[in-house]
Amino acid sequence: MNGRAFRKMHGLGNDFVVLDARREPITLPPATARAIADRHRGIGFDQLLIIEPSDRADAFMRTLNADGSESGACGNGTRCVGRLLIEETGRDRVTIETRAGLLSVARLPDGRFAARMGRPRLDWRDIPLAREMDTLHLQLAVEAADGTRLADPAGVNMGNPHAIFFVEDAEAIPLAELGPRLEHDPLFPERANIGIVSPLGANRVRYRVWERGVGITLACGSGACAALVASARRGVTGRHAELVVDGGLLEVRWREEDDDVELIGPATLAYEGRLGTEMLPDTLSGAA
Repeated sequence: MNGRAFRKMHGLGNDFVVLDARREPITLPPATARAIADRHRGIGFDQLLIIEPSDRADAFMRTLNADGSESGACGNGTRCVGRLLIEETGRDRVTIETRAGLLSVARLPDGRFAARMGRPRLDWRDIPLAREMDTLHLQLAVEAADGTRLADPAGVNMGNPHAIFFVEDAEAIPLAELGPRLEHDPLFPERANIGIVSPLGANRVRYRVWERGVGITLACGSGACAALVASARRGVTGRHAELVVDGGLLEVRWREEDDDVELIGPATLAYEGRLGTEMLPDTLSGAA
């Protein structure tokens, strides 16, 4: 049969097209990734995940954003690929190599999956920023057309650069207007994911996100990890909290024993299908 098999998965609505390239390699130019991401003429996704061979782990996961750019890490996607590898191997824990390093995923008794996303990087060079400054209080401010002002974010790198703003009401922030402006601010030479956090009670916060190269998404795993780290550093939460995202509830734990950040949530398989040759030419897709 022509074309290429794929899986459509999501973590709380943060959705992915997953391609397995361990036996049949695949090359996806940015234009092809953007075509697949089109929700009217393609399949639609926030990120495209390509499973490739690895000499260091059970598999390598390559992550492409909806605009065709490559991302360093994807927490919800890591859980989804982890689920596939766990079901394939019959084990309860697997290791996935990414551009952000080696990440592990474990299946929990309640059916959720826990992804160990590594240690947060907090130095200004690691985020990275265009100039030296305190990453707990970035010198950055922006104002929306309606006068809403965002300022004083915290910076965190969780495989991707994140700027986390703290406000009284996350729902009141015009994220669709301010997100792209902040993503492309000169302070961020590699652009940035923009998070908005407001407290909801003890160790529970509301988190909204504008993802670099994607836009507003229902959930962002690496962003949720960054939001928890920033919240703990600012004293908004402890090192273990629940984050209410547009798509549901994520649990994040910044482990004291090894400084790793653990992201806990569902990994859902929506459906399986095939990419047609019009979408993915044979010269790129190989045999399926």
